Amino acid sequence: MAIAATHTGIEPLLRELAPQVLGAVLRRYRAFDAAEDAVQEALLAAALQWPAEGMPDNPRGWLVQIAFRRMADLARSDTARRRREEAVAADIEREQELGAEVESGGGDRDDALILLFMCCHPALTQASAIALTLRAVGGLATAEIANAFLVPEATMAQRISRAKQSIKSSGVPFQMPAEAEWSERLNSVLHILYLIFNEGYTSSIGPNLQRSDLANEAIRLTRLVHALRPDDTEVAGLLALMLLTDARRPARTTADGDLIPLDEQDRNLWDRSAVSEGVALVSATLPKGSVGPYQLQAAIAALHDEAPNADQTDWPQILALYGLLEHMSDNPMVTLNRAIALAMVQGPRAGLEQLCLLEADGRLAGHHRLHAVRAHLLEMAGDRADAVAEYRIAAGKTASLPEQRHLLARAARLSERG
Repeated sequence: MAIAATHTGIEPLLRELAPQVLGAVLRRYRAFDAAEDAVQEALLAAALQWPAEGMPDNPRGWLVQIAFRRMADLARSDTARRRREEAVAADIEREQELGAEVESGGGDRDDALILLFMCCHPALTQASAIALTLRAVGGLATAEIANAFLVPEATMAQRISRAKQSIKSSGVPFQMPAEAEWSERLNSVLHILYLIFNEGYTSSIGPNLQRSDLANEAIRLTRLVHALRPDDTEVAGLLALMLLTDARRPARTTADGDLIPLDEQDRNLWDRSAVSEGVALVSATLPKGSVGPYQLQAAIAALHDEAPNADQTDWPQILALYGLLEHMSDNPMVTLNRAIALAMVQGPRAGLEQLCLLEADGRLAGHHRLHAVRAHLLEMAGDRADAVAEYRIAAGKTASLPEQRHLLARAARLSERG
């Protein structure tokens, strides 16, 4: 759900509250499209009124009440919605705690987490559930979700529309799953959180490299899932991966917002408390025997974070872990990262050969990261002219302005040397 442009002082708060409010509205009315519209109107009303009139004592409760009022208006004006409201009357009576929560702004339940599990609906394929949740919980635009799935924006728009229709026609209540169903939906939930975090850590579109609101919300929700499933090693692995990766955030950009690559970052700026927590989680989960892809990625992140400097990075161990990860998960981005590790261990030509195989696969055809990695490896190999060309191609294919500036700057620097 896209959030309208707002006063800069309240926009981060509205982004944080949007999925919580949507979750509250959906638990009562269970009509996704109408609920999205109602919440959007509430957010717009807040954007217009709060800067002039001041923020209410309970911003979340204010938004929920406005959205409820909009849904009630829709129900009164539409016969079908009136029937739906009557059908859930019994549920509303059982939702007395929600009323108290709206008044207090608190409560034991987290509506964003509830919404997360609700969106992993049994009527949907995993891909559709993930796409729908990225929109509802993550607040990602359709273009951003399409980038995460490596598909055209129009394809993703159709997928999200079909997902909503599938839920509507399935007859399965749109509500928090029973305890027994959580395990069935957990893989989708973790993948969604992973994608939300990735978009927050490196935004695929727009003027900023990072969206801290998304990254922070993904970490917060993953902590909640970890609290509910403390013995699940992959939940712990995902939380560790997020912490170890997000720890580098303060060093990833210049004061002007330009990208600083990992090997050039000032490691004194890294969040060492986050590194320590992430390493502790990885150290506790890996010996338990059930190793999954999130734990492996967290172990790789830990090796980067624990290296005193870029030159002392344990690339042979990272390469070995990427090999395990590649066997476990058929993900072209894993193969792309493995090509970098291979180049660091065996030389750039070995990495470039791996890229040729990856390009033949076709799934990353035209993706800017494939060209950016090839440019980097060509630069390592001393092929300046070809590296410049690849940097420029990569810059033309990314919608992230900081990445674009970085790639063009690399090309310009190499050109000057030549």
